[in-house]
Amino acid sequence: MKKIAIIFILFSFSVSAQYTDINIIKEVKVKNKGVVVSAHPLASEAGAKILRMGGNAYDAVIATQYALAVVYPQAGNIGGGGFLVGVKNNGEKFTIDYRETAPKKASRDMYLDKTGKADTDLSQNGRLAVGVPGSVAGFFATLKHGKLPMEKIIQPAIDLAEKGFAITEQEASLLNAHKANFQKHNQTATVFVKDIPWKAGDLLVQKELAETLKLIQKSGAKGFYEGKTAELLVSEMKRGNGIITAEDLKNYKVAERKALEFEYKGNTIVSMPLPSSGGILLAQMLKMSSYENLEKYQQNSTQAVQIMTEAERRAFADRAEYMGDPDFIQDKTFYLISDEYLKNRWKNFSFNKATPSSEVGKIIKQPKESTETTHISVIDKEGNTAAVTTTLNGLYGSKVVVSGAGFFLNNEMDDFSIKPGVPNMFGAVGGEANAIQPNKRMLSSMTPTIILKNGKPYMVVGTPGGTTIPTSVFQSIVNVIDFKLNANISVNAPKFHHQWLPETVAFEKNFPETTITNLEKLGYKTEKWNQIGRTEIILIDENGNIHAVADGRGDDSVAVE
Repeated sequence: MKKIAIIFILFSFSVSAQYTDINIIKEVKVKNKGVVVSAHPLASEAGAKILRMGGNAYDAVIATQYALAVVYPQAGNIGGGGFLVGVKNNGEKFTIDYRETAPKKASRDMYLDKTGKADTDLSQNGRLAVGVPGSVAGFFATLKHGKLPMEKIIQPAIDLAEKGFAITEQEASLLNAHKANFQKHNQTATVFVKDIPWKAGDLLVQKELAETLKLIQKSGAKGFYEGKTAELLVSEMKRGNGIITAEDLKNYKVAERKALEFEYKGNTIVSMPLPSSGGILLAQMLKMSSYENLEKYQQNSTQAVQIMTEAERRAFADRAEYMGDPDFIQDKTFYLISDEYLKNRWKNFSFNKATPSSEVGKIIKQPKESTETTHISVIDKEGNTAAVTTTLNGLYGSKVVVSGAGFFLNNEMDDFSIKPGVPNMFGAVGGEANAIQPNKRMLSSMTPTIILKNGKPYMVVGTPGGTTIPTSVFQSIVNVIDFKLNANISVNAPKFHHQWLPETVAFEKNFPETTITNLEKLGYKTEKWNQIGRTEIILIDENGNIHAVADGRGDDSVAVE
């Protein structure tokens, strides 16, 4: 018998517009139904609506992404990029890489001043920070795996943009906090700036974005990469120091890559290969932690956290040295995830003390981390699954809205090593492998992941969070597989993060104090963060029962077919 358990409904507005009754559903248990989990209830509902119309998981994930571009503008986008990992009910596995690329006019030293010092403001804010967007091309590459035409799939997003929706308290707070940035980086008025502060329940109507989406609906990918929208985007570049051209847009191509697969304790992990570092890091961290029989310890105990932290430290040191766009570097993935390499990497682990980061790489001072991305997990009633993570990079990307087209542009160029050895906005250090080159894809931490048990979907998982993405997915997986926790606890339990540099281990503010104190005695430097990630997870048991959970850290929500 099907069972749907709704944990809570956050709010319901009674304002005279179509999209004001917004129900945030945190947890659902169901069988023989499709499920969508995303960062916003209206986006999840858009995906579920497409499932009800006869679409499959891939139709639903496209609809959800378009809707997120409307209702979650800080990260949902058509002006950014992302990765999709898919496993079909016939066992076929595939990935779609629609990561942004460096414009043709990009150059290795484009963010260095006359003295050779890296200017991170240029790589993080304004028009020069923008990589060639890949999202719309990615949606159309996904379409061949679906069942419905794009005209139908995009309609819920058009309706949301045209008719408006009531914003949440979190969204109001973010728009208010970034008002000065929007004004600084936009020469024309945008709908995201008001004279009086935004508040929960205010309507956000985006007529220009609706027209942009209609052009895509009418003309396909060319409605974005050519014609009016492309002209508006190029004109926006010319208002500042942007370098994206009409040729860059017209020539953008997705890359369909072989999924990264590896075994973990009887399960098949299917994740994203380079230029995402996430899949490699996940394989390295899971394998190294298994050498210490992680499952015999308690979740978030001193021993478990120490093992996982040291696995994270070693993996991120390799990220800095070896990882980048596989079309531009020698891809060492299978060496880096081999037991031969990892057992040697693990030799200097000790329960008696913290391993100094200087023993696994060169120390470089790091800035503090800040990030925003968004993840979607989907399964349909036929058993097709999709895990998708997309981003503008920072909150609202470059802060630039394309005038006349109504969408934010990414600041993804900052994910390159703007100068080898200089950390990006998330504190991640890169080397030669991730140096800027024209048409190159920048390294990413996004880790959309699907886990199979006996060849059938067992878990669909992912999260936003910059460099915290791989470590949060890592923790979610071991919470379920090693510590035997349910989906709700796995998602909402307090998390921690380490990335080699800086030396510090970050803990969410509600993390067990005893564990933190014990680790400090072993020589670990620690700090408290308010939040790490917003994980979306779907678990499917051997009887086909689905347990879907949206992270309690935000407005994330589950919707059912």
